[in-house]
Amino acid sequence: MKYLCQVWFDGRVLSALSQEEKNKLGRDSLAYDRDLADSGHMIVAQALQSPQSAVTVRVRGGEMSVTDGPFIETKEALGGFILIDAKDLNDAIRVAAGIPLAKLGAIEVRPIHEFG
Repeated sequence: MKYLCQVWFDGRVLSALSQEEKNKLGRDSLAYDRDLADSGHMIVAQALQSPQSAVTVRVRGGEMSVTDGPFIETKEALGGFILIDAKDLNDAIRVAAGIPLAKLGAIEVRPIHEFG
């Protein structure tokens, strides 16, 4: 089964890290991605730019509106994702627990809905 591991964290926590801590987090994250690829779990992983770079698109009554920036006021924002292939939810949870940013934020694990 495929699972999406959404990486949520408070950007202020990352900003408070020293450059050395940020570099280590980056190295650890890339190393974990390689481990997931080697184990056959990795499908794709991507980091996202800051929420301030986002736009929100809505269509209501046939009319499109676009709003700059994130829509929701929240401390945590989606910072990235890892799409994995796992045997079951327990395997996906084990994989998510190893994501280095789980120590600073939260990892939401959600099964992918397969159509057809």
